[in-house]
Amino acid sequence: MTAPSLLFTSESVTEGHPDKLCDQISDAILDEFIKNDPSARVACETAITENSVFVIGEITSNASVDIEKIVRKTILDIGYVDESIGINGSTCDVTIALKEQSSDIAIGVNQSFEVRNETSKVDPYNLSGAGDQGMMIGFACNETAEFMPLTISLSHQITRKLSELRHEKILPYLCPDGKAQVTIEYSYGKPKHISAIVISSQHLPSVKDETLRKDFVEHVINPICPSELINPSTKIFINPTGRFVTGGPLGDAGLTGRKIIVDTYGGVARHGGGAFSGKDPSKVDRSGAYAARHLAKNIVAAKIAERFEVQISYAIGMSQPTSIDFEAFGTEKIPREQITKLISEQFDLRPAAIIDKFKLQRPLYLQTASYGHFGRPDLDLPWEDISVAETLKNLLQ
Repeated sequence: MTAPSLLFTSESVTEGHPDKLCDQISDAILDEFIKNDPSARVACETAITENSVFVIGEITSNASVDIEKIVRKTILDIGYVDESIGINGSTCDVTIALKEQSSDIAIGVNQSFEVRNETSKVDPYNLSGAGDQGMMIGFACNETAEFMPLTISLSHQITRKLSELRHEKILPYLCPDGKAQVTIEYSYGKPKHISAIVISSQHLPSVKDETLRKDFVEHVINPICPSELINPSTKIFINPTGRFVTGGPLGDAGLTGRKIIVDTYGGVARHGGGAFSGKDPSKVDRSGAYAARHLAKNIVAAKIAERFEVQISYAIGMSQPTSIDFEAFGTEKIPREQITKLISEQFDLRPAAIIDKFKLQRPLYLQTASYGHFGRPDLDLPWEDISVAETLKNLLQ
């Protein structure tokens, strides 16, 4: 972001995209288990193709859940009510193959390495360990009110608008599957103009190309994209193949966890590699990434930096992170040593502390499974809270 001219692109997909459909099924199952058993261990994966759904993974819980019912309801709620548009939630085949969590994994989550080896003081947050190893990335920037990159923010707004127009029958010819892509030219890190907008939306065969373009410009692009960033050179592509009738699982297979860049920062920040959906909060792939976002967002909200990326790494079974470090891309307003001290004092990144702070053992995950886990003004997500920013500001006075 230091170049005089840089083109950057981010993508979003609608709730009816096959991969997102799988994410929502996995998180709907997670929500139902955790609602009835807050300590449930869930690692639920979904695969889908044509009129068949496969639910696999590991679940350990005292709760009894009708998984097939949840699968069907999720599909129908999205709008897949007919095989001809992708899948029929009422008639599709549902295959379930689940087993309990490995006892080897459970050892470290139930009792942390530090406790087992008597290396930690008595502290309830030291008792349980991370459910996996890995590195989690948190990011924030001051490009938008929600502290997200503008490219992914606009892409998500477009796909959410497509679904809204479909559900409200304002554009009744729309079907559930769809994608959006926004390319912005940056100059020295500041958005200069929108270079390209790509919208691909599934539709009924009767609609004409010119109707699609007219409606999408009027109902989607004009209300969402800032007019000052659009000029005659902005390229707009609507269904570039000329036809998008065959969609959903009929057109392409879906799989949980295949849209991790859509779920996070649109490619602007690095990614640890772990997906979120279908995983209970003992899995730091999810809870650690939420804590990292919270940290980065509060640093930027406190105006300590304009862009901030933090990496946290964990070892399975250990409560304390194995590393914490950050990159402010030259935008930091105070010395690195001071930022490091603030992070150490104000953010507890042990999994049990994260779960407690954000109250993660409750059913709040299905709502995150489409249109991103971060920068959601439409949702009340605890990791998006910026109240710590005021504390940080006061400490710097």
